[in-house]
Amino acid sequence: MAKEIQGYLKIQVKGGQANPAPPVGPALGSKGLNIMEFCKRFNAETQDQNGKLLPVLITIYKDKSFDFVIKTPPAAAQLMEIIKAKSGSAQPNRNKIGSVTWDQVRSIAENKMKDLNAFTVEASMRMVAGTARSMGITVTGDAPWGESVSKSEDN
Repeated sequence: MAKEIQGYLKIQVKGGQANPAPPVGPALGSKGLNIMEFCKRFNAETQDQNGKLLPVLITIYKDKSFDFVIKTPPAAAQLMEIIKAKSGSAQPNRNKIGSVTWDQVRSIAENKMKDLNAFTVEASMRMVAGTARSMGITVTGDAPWGESVSKSEDN
């Protein structure tokens, strides 16, 4: 018989670095979950992604047990890692903080494909490019599907 689900919890934790301190401890403690069990299991599964920010979806059951699914790092975090910036631009339409190529956008889109609601790599590339533009990062070159970035920015 399947366990009865009490709810879900979404948090973002750095890979291999989960500990009972905030944000993990208070979020899990308020739901009555075993914080140390989560930390040990999460750190064991994410030791190869040490330091990367990872979204986690925790399924909480009525008997206070839980399961969790680790998602891929956010596109914004991957973009900032490529351009080596700490944060996005405060005024993305005026102040650009860096640029990425369409090949870099493709690699991020292929990495995030399972977590995005897109059917094709091109559609997920458009999502990642939109994230980049909203952060003040320019995407250089011509898009693989034919339109250039400068045309889309003029409209």
